[in-house]
Amino acid sequence: MGLDIKMVTGDHTAIAQEIAKEVGLSTNIISSESFADLPDERASDVVEKADGFAEVFPEHKFRIVKLLQGKGHIVAMTGDGVNDAPALKQADAGIAVEGATDAAKSAADIVLTVPGLDVVIDVVVESRKIFQRMINYSIYRISETIRVLAFITLSILIFQLYPITALMIILLALLNDLPVLTIAYDNVHYSKEPEKWDMRSLLLVATFMGAIGVVISFIVLYLALEVFHLEPPALQSLIYLKLSVGGHFVLLAARTKGPFWSVRPAPQLLWAIVLTQLTATVLVTFGILLPQLPLVYVGFIWVESFIALFVTDFLKVRLYNVLIRRGIVSRGLSSGSEP
Repeated sequence: MGLDIKMVTGDHTAIAQEIAKEVGLSTNIISSESFADLPDERASDVVEKADGFAEVFPEHKFRIVKLLQGKGHIVAMTGDGVNDAPALKQADAGIAVEGATDAAKSAADIVLTVPGLDVVIDVVVESRKIFQRMINYSIYRISETIRVLAFITLSILIFQLYPITALMIILLALLNDLPVLTIAYDNVHYSKEPEKWDMRSLLLVATFMGAIGVVISFIVLYLALEVFHLEPPALQSLIYLKLSVGGHFVLLAARTKGPFWSVRPAPQLLWAIVLTQLTATVLVTFGILLPQLPLVYVGFIWVESFIALFVTDFLKVRLYNVLIRRGIVSRGLSSGSEP
């Protein structure tokens, strides 16, 4: 998908051509008379092939935007005057430049507060970062929901066992909230191409990671029952710590398409994970609010969670590689790019 810049001005065609030459744009500038009286089907072809338009009125600007959208283009429009307002409103991304009239600012989606258009690049980059954070959050939230709910439900149905108590569920929710909120500050690698929602691949990755989490959780449950022979209170504390620590390790894996260490976590996210999981560990180690868990089993859960992180991350990367090779998802920026 290429980027095509077109000049739209009310000045004379000769003036527009000279300005286009000075700023390095194509001089294929046509006047509004070239398409104003044509039907939409023919006018859209003329507008699409032109590199700029001169001697236009507000209604022409509006029609240019609409014709380009009719050809399947995503249109961004910049302007500063009252006569730009209709086109700014119609465009997919209306941008009012610094010093624009109130009418233009009201019609635009983005209002620039400094001179020049360089800041538009920053707007695009920041929007793609936000979009990537939303995708990361969605993958984590869906996979974590599958991991916790499927594991608890199947444990009750198959083993007639309640792996955690109601209080533990509340603590899980509370200690999950802080790291999830800090995703908004996380470092990400944004895509070089325009982003769009692809629910099929998002659900596929999230379900895949959630299913891995369910299998690993049942392995831990089996060890707790058949190898460690834990009593129900200690068993519930062990499973609670597993779900808590393992859940935030899933967050580390969900935030990248490559290995989880390929993009450095933001300090806010990393410290939120560390503090909340230390809190969960202290609760079960010292028996605060929850049944006390012997230190050897606390250590086991932390070691197991690190192993599970590497296993989950390895399988996730393999899945992403398959999806990237098939063109289902984009690779995004290289690891050397600024996060």
